[in-house]
Amino acid sequence: MTRLRSRLLVLLCAVTVLAVVATGAVLHAAARSDRLDVAKPGGPTVAAGRVVLTDEHRMVFRNMAWGPHRDELTTVPVAKPGGARTASGVKCLRFYAASGTGVCLQAVHGALQDTYRATVLDRNLKEKAHYPIPGIPSRARVSPSGRLAAWTVFVGGDSYAGTDFSTRAAILDTRTGTLIPSLEEFAIRKDGRPYRAADVNFWGVTFAADDRHFYATLATKGRTYLVRGDLEDRTLTTLRTNVECPSLSPDGTRIAYKSRDGGLPADAPWRLHVLDLSTLADHPLAETRSVDDQAVWKDDITVAYALPGDFGADLYEVPADGSGHPHRVLTAAVSPAYL
Repeated sequence: MTRLRSRLLVLLCAVTVLAVVATGAVLHAAARSDRLDVAKPGGPTVAAGRVVLTDEHRMVFRNMAWGPHRDELTTVPVAKPGGARTASGVKCLRFYAASGTGVCLQAVHGALQDTYRATVLDRNLKEKAHYPIPGIPSRARVSPSGRLAAWTVFVGGDSYAGTDFSTRAAILDTRTGTLIPSLEEFAIRKDGRPYRAADVNFWGVTFAADDRHFYATLATKGRTYLVRGDLEDRTLTTLRTNVECPSLSPDGTRIAYKSRDGGLPADAPWRLHVLDLSTLADHPLAETRSVDDQAVWKDDITVAYALPGDFGADLYEVPADGSGHPHRVLTAAVSPAYL
């Protein structure tokens, strides 16, 4: 009886400790959430207003500044990026837009765990459709016409830095609702030959202007490849190695991407490059810090990307020809789309 009483006391103590820990975690999370809702001194000015995806000469991005509009899609004039921000009320973890169509990767908070979805938005940021996605949002893109949308999610792991991760890339025709849930359905031609492997991963889709062709990253056997995709033939063809998160220039002639350059730390291995598609020659950009982002072309001569900052992330720009110097455009901002 004494032994049973002792075991019961131990069990009761353990349950009590777990309850205290759980309560503390909940209170800490609530306190942290409250802090996020309070604007920090020195941060950007953000106010609620109307955001439209067809306003020319503006950019829309995910606002990362602490305060009541954190994570909301927000807009500023391209010519005055440091000005007051207009917040939409629509929250996204990843975002992109073109020609009045937006794709917003969102968290859906549940009682037991979060789930995620891809939401297609019209020019007024009203939902047109949404689709469940099988993992943590990573990348998003829309074709220049606004017809096609793509997203990448982590379905295992949560970082591109190592090799222990798995991704899934999907493409949606926003006009017909036809969804390709995974590029793994496509036939692969690697080095001129058909290729199949259980370990293939795809991420970082970027679209050509014809709404047929696209580029993406293929990873297999510890190496990455730039692939050119064909939606009609449902094929993927490798073009060259060591290309991650490609981004096609507006004129369709170059790819901005991150390359695993030698001599960099294992947890920060990337350098931004630009590749000429006609010659497959490339050059590094003037940004020497490691960039874990899918770059965005502001125009045919400038590339934008995010780096860690005091508010989570800041947006930078650098010339695409390898000249000049990087400069910070926006604090507390990620996932930009130049309208």
